[in-house]
Amino acid sequence: MPSFDVVSQVDAQEVRNAVDQAAREVGTRFDFKGTDSSIELNGLEIVMRSVTEDRLNALRQVLEEKLVRRKVSLKALSYGKVEDAAGGTVRQVATLTAGISSDKAKQINTFIKNLGLKGIQSQTQGDQIRVTGKKRDDLQSVIASLREADLGIPLQFENFRD
Repeated sequence: MPSFDVVSQVDAQEVRNAVDQAAREVGTRFDFKGTDSSIELNGLEIVMRSVTEDRLNALRQVLEEKLVRRKVSLKALSYGKVEDAAGGTVRQVATLTAGISSDKAKQINTFIKNLGLKGIQSQTQGDQIRVTGKKRDDLQSVIASLREADLGIPLQFENFRD
């Protein structure tokens, strides 16, 4: 029986490269001189620091440009609130979400069921969803529908088997 897996992953190497490029650009740009702005990656968290909230927004924009250029979906980022840090600076943490949470899995499963395609079944397996069906065309229409839907997380489709 044909099947495929729905997963939500982020390429850690591409994220690391994007953060390094953003840090390099911040170090060389004129509008960041003397603002003590920095950006660093700690596991699945990206910590951004700057003098003012405006500089922090510019720093976030530089990061997002680098991530998009490296084909990392911005849906994988969830920004925390802007906090006051030591020395009169501000800090913001962006967390990378990898995997499909149980809430999102339920939402995706109900979305697939509401498509009304005969013989299509979906089940959650850890942090991924296995979709099975009798016809390959039905599975491809499920993939197309999931790509069009805005579910708030980046989705990839793997392990397509006939």
